[in-house]
Amino acid sequence: MTTQTSLNLGTVPWEPALGRPDLLGERVLSQLTVWSQNDPERAARIFVCEIDPQDSDTAAMSQRYEIPMHDSVNCVLVAGKREGTERTAAVAVRADTRADINGAIKRMLDVRKASFVPMDRAVEESGMEYGGITPIGLPDTWRFVMDAAAASDEWIVIGSGIRASKIAVRGSDLAHLTGADIIEGLGR
Repeated sequence: MTTQTSLNLGTVPWEPALGRPDLLGERVLSQLTVWSQNDPERAARIFVCEIDPQDSDTAAMSQRYEIPMHDSVNCVLVAGKREGTERTAAVAVRADTRADINGAIKRMLDVRKASFVPMDRAVEESGMEYGGITPIGLPDTWRFVMDAAAASDEWIVIGSGIRASKIAVRGSDLAHLTGADIIEGLGR
C-alpha cells in the first residue's frame, strides 16, 4: 500500500503528524507513537497543521482556514450518574451538528441526566488544552463513542491536544484505532 504523504484540506499546509511532534500534545504524541508501531499504515494517514491558537475553536478555525464545519469533529466530555456511580464518555460529533446530550447521549450513558464535564476538570483529566481536546490519547477510563456520521471514510479535523494545531484523520481510521463505539444520532 502506498502511504499518503500530503493532504489538501482548507488553506493550511498539512504534514504527517509524527513528523511534527512539536504540534502534538504529550498524550497525543504518545498514543500516535503506539499506533505507529501497532498499525503503521493507519497511523501514517494522520496529519497535523499549525494554526493560530486564538482560532482553535471550531467555528473560528473553519472560517479562517476555509475548512467546512462538516469536515470538523468536536470531542466533548460528558458525564452523568446512575445509582451514585458516575459514567463518563468522550463523544465525537460533526461540528455542523450538536451533541444530543439530553437524548441520545443520556440514553447511551444510561443516566437520568447527562451534562458536559466542566472545563477545568476536562483539561485536568484529559491532560490536554481546552480547544484541543481530542479522543487520541484520552485516559483509558473514558469511554469513547462516535456519531456514525463522523466515523466514515471522509477526512475529519479534530483537536491535537494543544490549541496551536489540528489533526486530520479519516473518521474510519479514528474509529478503528481508538476502538470507538459507533452510535447513530449522537449529533443532531
